[in-house]
Amino acid sequence: MEFCTLFLLISCLSWSLFVLCDSQLQTSQSQVLLQLKKHLEYPKQLEIWYDRKTEFCSLPPSANLNITCEFNSVTELNIMGDKPATKVSDFAGFPIPNKTLSHSFSMDSFVTTLSRLSSLKTLSLISLGIWGPLPDKIHRLSSLEYLDLSSNFLFGSIPPKMFTLLKLQTFVLDDNVFNDTVPSWLNSLPNLTTLRMKKNRLKGPFPSSIEGIKTLVDLDLSSNEISGDLPDLSSLTNLKLLDLRGNKLGSHLPTLPKGLLMVFLNNNSFMGEIPTQYGQLNQLQHIDVSFNMLTGKPPPELFSLPSLAHLNLASNTLKGSLSDNLNCGRNLEFVDISNNRLMGSLPSCLNSETRDNRVIKFSGNCLSIAGHHQHPESYCREFKVHVYKSNNGGKGIGVSVGLIVGIAVLIVLLAIGLLIVCRRYCPRVISEQHLLQKSVPENSTAGLSSEILTNPRHVFESSKSEVQILPSCRSFSLEELKEATNNFDSSAFLGEGSYGKIYKGLLKNGTQVAIRCLPTSKKYSIRNLKLRLDMLAKIRHPHLVCILGHCIEVEQDDHCSINRVFFVLEYIPNGNFRSHLSDNSPGEVLSWPERLAVLICVCKAVHFLHTGVIPGFFHNRLKTTNILINEHRLAKLGDYGLSIISEETGNYGTKGQEPKSWQMTRLDDDVYSFGLILLESMLGPSVPAKTEATLRGIIKQAGRACKVDGPSSVSDVFRRINNSGD
Repeated sequence: MEFCTLFLLISCLSWSLFVLCDSQLQTSQSQVLLQLKKHLEYPKQLEIWYDRKTEFCSLPPSANLNITCEFNSVTELNIMGDKPATKVSDFAGFPIPNKTLSHSFSMDSFVTTLSRLSSLKTLSLISLGIWGPLPDKIHRLSSLEYLDLSSNFLFGSIPPKMFTLLKLQTFVLDDNVFNDTVPSWLNSLPNLTTLRMKKNRLKGPFPSSIEGIKTLVDLDLSSNEISGDLPDLSSLTNLKLLDLRGNKLGSHLPTLPKGLLMVFLNNNSFMGEIPTQYGQLNQLQHIDVSFNMLTGKPPPELFSLPSLAHLNLASNTLKGSLSDNLNCGRNLEFVDISNNRLMGSLPSCLNSETRDNRVIKFSGNCLSIAGHHQHPESYCREFKVHVYKSNNGGKGIGVSVGLIVGIAVLIVLLAIGLLIVCRRYCPRVISEQHLLQKSVPENSTAGLSSEILTNPRHVFESSKSEVQILPSCRSFSLEELKEATNNFDSSAFLGEGSYGKIYKGLLKNGTQVAIRCLPTSKKYSIRNLKLRLDMLAKIRHPHLVCILGHCIEVEQDDHCSINRVFFVLEYIPNGNFRSHLSDNSPGEVLSWPERLAVLICVCKAVHFLHTGVIPGFFHNRLKTTNILINEHRLAKLGDYGLSIISEETGNYGTKGQEPKSWQMTRLDDDVYSFGLILLESMLGPSVPAKTEATLRGIIKQAGRACKVDGPSSVSDVFRRINNSGD
């Protein structure tokens, strides 16, 4: 007896210690929760999170907040705020007062902090006013099984690295502003059962990869802009809910899995007849294919499905007559066949007068029923004849259109041929030949001949280029740039360098861009400057920041002088090379192989600028802050070639004065600057200022020892490094 009592006491004590230890959260985890509270700008739902002494794991769960802990770590975090994204039509990528979090909120920093909860299995952050692109770092939560970020203001694309969340079962992004395509990698999630992305702005085709998610139970992509055809979905044997309403899907209705319970395909552009296979879905309870362009007679087996309760076929062009012997399933409660082209009598099982518990809607047809807003039979017959004639007429119109298009194409080809002949054999206009000579002083080192700027033959050497397929350059209006940056608001300001201020912007099509405001030279005319900008904008290379466009602001005075010049650039999200070189830097520290890869990318870019473009660009201001790192850890060089439109080229100050520190103005500047980048990548960004001149002298001596004397030697240095990288 005493032994049993002792055993019970030890068991109770052990269990108490286990519960006590399990409820005590690690200090680091408590700090993370408090930082999340700060990121979310102290919502009232988190007022009970006082300080580090708060027993987070012991807080009582509520409808708005719940935390679960296991083994001293947070495994479940559910927060529901009071900022629902009910009306996002006015959201343009910038914070909205009282709807979103403020300008100071950073989605990237928030997810970085959140990823420190490495044991998190369930994460639900709903209606918190979170805004911005969802960063790739979300994939660091590798234990996630449930993710719900619905009713926020997240936009852009869904991060591709999320395919590594192999434990994810529920993925919900409802009521956001995602405006890219539906990811094609979703079949890489082997345990996914629920996928919901309704009420976004997703576009493009329905990904065929969804066919491969055999575990999928619920699929809801409704109220988006998805277009194209639907694939055969019969392989999704576990699917119970399919909701694709409110999209732009077309062609024919897809084959569906036999285990489906609910189907919503309404408000699309489906054509053709309703497949007879739908009459074999014996577990189906609810189907809605209204507001499409379906034709033919609905299959009678559809009405008699044993589990079907709701059937909506309204607002199509269904025709023919329903059989008087039509059987209706015992559970059928609602039928809507209104606004079609059905004729004949109404079957007895669809007669609401004999079925008190069944709602039947059939107005807007040609049924032989007195009243009930029916059209005469001639209306439906005329519609049939009209459709037939329209189809035949459409063939004639198609032939006519084909002839017109063919003639137009022939005219365009003749015009292009004539243009090529004129450009090859006709002399250029004299005013264009002497354009630059009039605007640039003879002693200016920035002077370029008009032939170089106007003849496309001199822009690239195609045999040496490594051109990437990128968008072509275009001119932007100042109003477009103001709209993209919220009138150059301080929240969009990214920084300022020797080439002016730079802002982050969002174009109307959802593209994130960087907009640089350049201090321009007064010595160039508008036409001259535009020629220079166009020449610079034609440069394309995988390791050069792409120039998407430019804008010239002109002062409204007698001379129409140039006030400001803006460059619209592709936005590179992960900061510059310097921010990844030390533990004190804001970005992740790059490993030595990664640093070497960045340096090789820079060599490829500079080698292209020296030898792949005629005339070559040699004064490129190479610095670690001008090397940007994208989301794939690839380097892109920015601020290249801007010396051709700035006043700084050739400015040495007074006679005999040395150039400013870290600035070199000879053709071999890029070699010396690259040497400084090499040193900084090895020593880190904190090189003492007093050693600056010494380092520069060492690099110059190394350059002389290597006999770097001119453009050919400079390009040869980068060619050798480039080839060694390959």
